[in-house]
Amino acid sequence: MPATMRDGGGAGVPRAGGPLPPVSAQPATVFDKIWNAHLIARLDDGRDLIFVDRHVLQETTSAVAFANLQREGRAVRHPELTIATQDHIVSTAPGRNEDSYPGGRELLTLMRANALRGHIRHFGIEDPRQGIVHVIAPELGFALPGSILACGDSHTSTAGGLGALGIGVGTSEVEHVLATQTLALARPGTMRVRFQGRPGAGITAKDLILLAMGALGVAGGRGCAVEYTGEAVRALSVEGRLTLCNMSIELGARMGLVAPDDATFDYVRGREFAPVGADYERAVRAWRTLRSDDDASFDRDVVVDCEGVAPQVTWGTTPAHVGGVDGKVPDPAFFADARQRDGVAAALAYMGLTPGTPLEGIPVDVAFIGSCTNSRLSDLQAAAAIVQGRRVAPGVRALVVPGSMAVKREAEAMGLHRIFRAAGFEWREAGCSMCVSINDDMVPAGARCIATSNRNFENRQGPGSRTHLASPAMVAAAALRGHITDVRREMRS
Repeated sequence: MPATMRDGGGAGVPRAGGPLPPVSAQPATVFDKIWNAHLIARLDDGRDLIFVDRHVLQETTSAVAFANLQREGRAVRHPELTIATQDHIVSTAPGRNEDSYPGGRELLTLMRANALRGHIRHFGIEDPRQGIVHVIAPELGFALPGSILACGDSHTSTAGGLGALGIGVGTSEVEHVLATQTLALARPGTMRVRFQGRPGAGITAKDLILLAMGALGVAGGRGCAVEYTGEAVRALSVEGRLTLCNMSIELGARMGLVAPDDATFDYVRGREFAPVGADYERAVRAWRTLRSDDDASFDRDVVVDCEGVAPQVTWGTTPAHVGGVDGKVPDPAFFADARQRDGVAAALAYMGLTPGTPLEGIPVDVAFIGSCTNSRLSDLQAAAAIVQGRRVAPGVRALVVPGSMAVKREAEAMGLHRIFRAAGFEWREAGCSMCVSINDDMVPAGARCIATSNRNFENRQGPGSRTHLASPAMVAAAALRGHITDVRREMRS
């Protein structure tokens, strides 16, 4: 059981943050150290039963879990270790409320009632802490180095940017965590992705993970906990590391993580649910042990060269359909594997693209800056630096959706909202928005969107929508030009 530490909800709450007990003298990866410290038992079916330090709920995957608990007469085991927020199905229109998007009203009402019944902190859209689950968990200090965090959403892997194990789960597993504060899971394999070289101007965490996707494919990390290392990773801000780990799921991985360091500890210090005082100092001493031993072995070890690469942008219908903005749409005939060849041809047909077309110059109708991948303050700052003093191209709808109300307040205190509005961008409230078409922010059929989100699947942003993934600065540049462009030409010295 993790150590007992002070929490925003009071003292004496079991949680991660205290000393992680040594579990083996054998060389171990960061993943091994965290997983083994949380291991309760090995089950007869081969799965591991692990303790979950923190649990985050969102409205679309929790309703059935609560209904099952109620039907079976079970209570929430550790309500103090769970928070709930409204994010997926909320409207992000200025001045919104729970009735602004009628399609979400039922689930939002259920979330509020279930949280009240279960004695769980609930951050509704009126709460200053409301935001996307994977944005608020780190910014509130609810996710911590060495902890295991669960959420009914695949991109819980984001928390790995703090050196945590973020585990996305299904509805039945949400119910299991609520009832027992545990999960029964097959132990993932281990994989290391080492970014080799020093990336140049205009290359962000989003570009690094898209580069890895292009090199390794959507199954490159299948079934693994992926640790990201290398000089380029260490140079990233903590928010950049959160972006990197966020898209581990698109790599096919179970989770992603970066070993914590002084930048991580500074980021965590003083946050609402983080340990304080002597507890914080003890926690940091424990967190410093969270590095992979020099002689630790990984089930798979790969290198991705990021020296001299161009900013990345997708052209197809998976994040692995990606290339440098200075490249061209590929020809399916160049792919030797028949299945891959057919997949590329189908993607180009859906996207309305012709082989050999330069990526730079492809027109866009919508530019979306937001999602759990790229909606933090540093993302908005990077986009605003490109936008300042300029105007969105005629005919382009451009919108900025902060990942949390805290990010929105911080951005407004810096005047970023005025920069975006003056340029012709919409400035929205916090939520998942146009990343996923289950709210009122959607891309029309046939329209082409360049987005900072994590998925470009068919129909992802709306039926018949066409999505290109890129970094915040790349999206901002495209909004100004009206077409995909190399952001390096737009960067001010």
